[in-house]
Amino acid sequence: MWDVVVVGAGPAGASAAYAAAVAGRSVLVLEKAELPRYKTCGGGIIGPSRDALPPGFELPFRDRVHAVTFSLDGKFTRTRRSKQMLFGLINRPEFDQQLVEHAQKAGAEVRTGVTVARVEQHGSAVPDRRTVAVVLQGGETVLARAVVGADGSASRIGAHVGVKLDQVDLGLEAEIPVPQSVAEDWAGRVLIDWGPMPGSYGWVFPKGDTLTVGVISARGEGSATKRYLEDFIARLGLAGFEPSISSGHLTRCRSDDSPLSRGRVVVCGDAAGLLEPWTREGISFALRSGRLAGEWAVRIGEAHDAVDARRQALNYAFAIKAGLGVEMSVGRRMLTVFERRPGALHAAITGFRPAWNAFARITRGSTTLGELVRNHPLAGRALSALDR
Repeated sequence: MWDVVVVGAGPAGASAAYAAAVAGRSVLVLEKAELPRYKTCGGGIIGPSRDALPPGFELPFRDRVHAVTFSLDGKFTRTRRSKQMLFGLINRPEFDQQLVEHAQKAGAEVRTGVTVARVEQHGSAVPDRRTVAVVLQGGETVLARAVVGADGSASRIGAHVGVKLDQVDLGLEAEIPVPQSVAEDWAGRVLIDWGPMPGSYGWVFPKGDTLTVGVISARGEGSATKRYLEDFIARLGLAGFEPSISSGHLTRCRSDDSPLSRGRVVVCGDAAGLLEPWTREGISFALRSGRLAGEWAVRIGEAHDAVDARRQALNYAFAIKAGLGVEMSVGRRMLTVFERRPGALHAAITGFRPAWNAFARITRGSTTLGELVRNHPLAGRALSALDR
């Protein structure tokens, strides 16, 4: 009998496992892949991600970003620079592995190559009402006082909880090794290109001798998204370099009324549909929601009846909605504006210093989208005007 079982060993799952293990509970992490493993992701670590890491965590930065080049579908290019680092860039296999190792050092046990078939909170596999049965493919059953679902955007635990989604996007990405001369041109600088389809954009993130190049757009535009990536790579003069990895991934955003728990099971990160709707940034949401899920899973595991377990689960949902939920709400408004008027947004961020300063403060972690709109009247009025 484990106090907490975490399904998934990405940033959300590793953060949940660390939080529960640090509290002195027995924790088991179940991961279907062998670690380390590749994940389609730009790998940008902004301030909120950095602030949510375990104490003593040394970020494996491949580059530190001090400049951002913005373009509008390849036109009206402008570069903005900062004396302070804006954000850092990591490779996900290294970053995720390091997070798992921190959870293990805190006392969590990790099993890889294990696929969860389903969870059961009633029936013959469940010995009492304080227990959740995690059934693995092959028939083995693992028992826990609480379960954290962190098994990604196609989450089986999310399906058990009943997670509802109202935004699904397709991200395509290529890891492109480049010669030193090309790498030096990109060092310390990223490119963000506002794309040709509503809500789409592309990016170039330098990581030493490799450039991570990707695009994202609404699901259902698969062919157009693929063309955008191909044209984007060609426009950058990178078509002659063979990618070491080409991959795709669906990002999923929760609806406002989507549940975050069911009984003694909670979900976090991509499994809960938690990410910023405009940029689709998910690492900071995974780290922060994972930590909260681990802390509240400890309380749920200690609950002696269904009423107390429900109360703790509702407290977890409140903590998520009061923080990440506010950021998501502003992000949805930003996405709507961006879909309608990408040129206006490009003009503001490249030609209006307060807009650039706001971008820099958000990436550094000194504020969030929600705090910016709530605490700065000018930002609130500007967003309301764009809404209209």
